[in-house]
Amino acid sequence: MTVARKFKIRKEDTVEIIAGKSKGKRGRILKILRDKDRVVVEGHNMVKKAQKRRSQQDRGGIVEIEAAIHASNVMIVCKKCGPTRIGYKFGDKDARTGKPAKIRVCKKCGEAL
Repeated sequence: MTVARKFKIRKEDTVEIIAGKSKGKRGRILKILRDKDRVVVEGHNMVKKAQKRRSQQDRGGIVEIEAAIHASNVMIVCKKCGPTRIGYKFGDKDARTGKPAKIRVCKKCGEAL
C-alpha cells in the first residue's frame, strides 16, 4: 500500500520535464494521479494505444495519448527565472478560517506561483 503524498504542483501548472525521453520540454499539467505519484503533461510522453470503436461515428484503431510521468521527473517553471523548486510563505489571514493563507513561491526569486 502506498501513501498518497501532498503534491506541490497542481493541475494547469507549467512544468519542465527533467528526466526521460521528453527531457527539456515544457507543458501544462492535465491530470495528477496522487495514488501513483504521477502526472500527465500535455503533449509529452506520447504512447500509442489500441482503442476499440465506441460508436458508429467513432474511429477505432491506434491512437496516440499522453502517458503519466513520475512527479519527481517534472519541475515547475517560474515566469521570471525558469525551472525552480517551490517554497511556501504565509500571507494575510483568511476571512473564513482565520488562519494565514499559504502561498506557493519560487525558491530562486521569491515570486508567487
